[in-house]
Amino acid sequence: MRTIKSKFGLFGLLSMVLLVGFQSCSEDILEEKPRSVFTPGFFQTELGVQGGITFLYENMRYLYGHEYYFSLLETGTDEYTYAQSADNNFIVPDLSGAGAAIQSDTYVTGISWNTVFPAINTASGIIENAEAVDLDESLIAEARFFRAFNYFTLVQQYGGVPLDLGSGELEFNNNAVRTSVRNTVPEVYTRAIFPDLITAVNNLPVNPRLTGTVTKNVARLELAKAYLTYGWWLENPNNIPTYPETSRTDPDGHDAQWYFQEAYDLAVEGIENPGPYALQEYYYDIHLGSNDRNSEWMLYADRTEESQIYNGADLGWSGGGGSANIAVWMATPNYTTISVDGVAAVQREAAQSYGRPWTRMAPTVEVLTETFDNKDMDSRYDGTFVSTYRGNWDKGGSPEATLTAANDLEIAPGDAVVSFLDEHNPNVDYVNGANIGGGVIPGRADYVINPDEINRRFYPGLWKHGTYRTDNQGGLGQPNGALTRPFPIAKYSEFYFVAAEAAVKGASGSYSAYDLINVIRARAGNWRFDNGEQEVRNADFSDELVAATPMDIDIDYILMERSREYYGELKRWLDLVRTQKWAEFAGTYTIAGNAATDHDPETFTRTIEDYHYLRPIPQGQLDDLDMSEAEKDAYQNPGY
Repeated sequence: MRTIKSKFGLFGLLSMVLLVGFQSCSEDILEEKPRSVFTPGFFQTELGVQGGITFLYENMRYLYGHEYYFSLLETGTDEYTYAQSADNNFIVPDLSGAGAAIQSDTYVTGISWNTVFPAINTASGIIENAEAVDLDESLIAEARFFRAFNYFTLVQQYGGVPLDLGSGELEFNNNAVRTSVRNTVPEVYTRAIFPDLITAVNNLPVNPRLTGTVTKNVARLELAKAYLTYGWWLENPNNIPTYPETSRTDPDGHDAQWYFQEAYDLAVEGIENPGPYALQEYYYDIHLGSNDRNSEWMLYADRTEESQIYNGADLGWSGGGGSANIAVWMATPNYTTISVDGVAAVQREAAQSYGRPWTRMAPTVEVLTETFDNKDMDSRYDGTFVSTYRGNWDKGGSPEATLTAANDLEIAPGDAVVSFLDEHNPNVDYVNGANIGGGVIPGRADYVINPDEINRRFYPGLWKHGTYRTDNQGGLGQPNGALTRPFPIAKYSEFYFVAAEAAVKGASGSYSAYDLINVIRARAGNWRFDNGEQEVRNADFSDELVAATPMDIDIDYILMERSREYYGELKRWLDLVRTQKWAEFAGTYTIAGNAATDHDPETFTRTIEDYHYLRPIPQGQLDDLDMSEAEKDAYQNPGY
């Protein structure tokens, strides 16, 4: 949707962009109706409060599904590096020397700051004026949830941020303000995040009032994650500096262990009181396009195929930016160069394994060889990546019934054209097959690439976020339109990981870290469909995966399990920064070069400094401050 933003003050504070009727006539969903009412008393009307709350949901689209937010939280970790077509928004965050140092004017590092402050101020306006409207407290709790959610987003990335946007601490502001004071990290947590989330847990309903709205358990999960993250911040195991400078002490007098225990207790409470949420039986089903918004998805940035206006982006041809969901394009290799027998064998298609290839981000070799090392039993690799690109030339109008591919063998539409092998095969002979540098193995008609010989040009795509449309009508459909799928933000499975991590940090209770992680691993061993082979596979390796789990689980094991479970879901940078394991896990990585024929991986070293654990305050923010240069320098995070 094209939004209309009204900027009040330094942070783009009030941002009432669309007034939204809370329920459509035909479906129990949010219905967006654009309006243009911008008055100080706007939130003192029921329509204003309702519209403001719906804006808080809509605003998530500007991060979750955005290409640069995807890069911000994934590139430079052990999950992703830059790919062949990357620009500086992907090369610079990689920190591997190919681009300039991260600066305060790098758009990708400022996207969070510039996006969430309008939502924070909108939430404050709703909370401040709610009594005059006499709405149910559970509705106001949604605004409290989002104010805390957005402050939690900021504090993890920038350190301490301002609680006073111009009218007083956590007060709604509708006046232009050109001064600002940053609060410390403990102040942001204890004055804003924790109180709002505690109130939200107490006042939100067990079941969502509409499809996708927040509930008691959504707030419980967010609070548990905030407690866990703050506990790590207080502990500070590797002496990473904070900013604004402050002692690592809690204003409420609690130590790190207290917060770890609170995180554990809340997470276990969420597990034992699931409400409408539940784990999917198969990992494959969590991300299957036809199964979106399933019981495991607790919070997501929604989109729709039914209306271009309500989707927030063009359904036929979309560029970048705004609220368009195009993140997965960044991690999609340019498979359209695959030519067999002079025919474009694999063409752009609006289907989950294909989509529009921008080739900006590539997995590292270690992802395929170490993170996902048990591809036969553990279904999470198969439910995460596109490991096989299959022929679809018939949908593009090419008349050939078959094509002559590797080893002079024939392939038909739907057959594998190029496959990434599960394990290294020394017999692969690279022959530049199918214009993608593929190799051959005797007896196989598809071209193959070893997992430890991928390059920045061609690699497994990210299936879990891939395109899903129902209007292809047997053809290629609209692969160049922004995705109409929701983007997942929080899942029920996270309760198990939060509780397990807290247990590793010393929390105690009914379940050990071993117990909790094995619920996830047992599910990972359960198969009903083989995505790579595109065939039914009824297999259960739950016992084998549980047997392979170490009895003494440590934080390194938790982090590897989190990557297997949430790969490419905008969690990795936050995980590595929270646990202060970024340099240890992502300091080096391996991949081959930009050419499709390059299958000789190099090892790259990242220069990850302590100050990189905080992102720079955006230059535009600093330019708007009515302060001296010295004061602006003091406002900026050190090192930038």
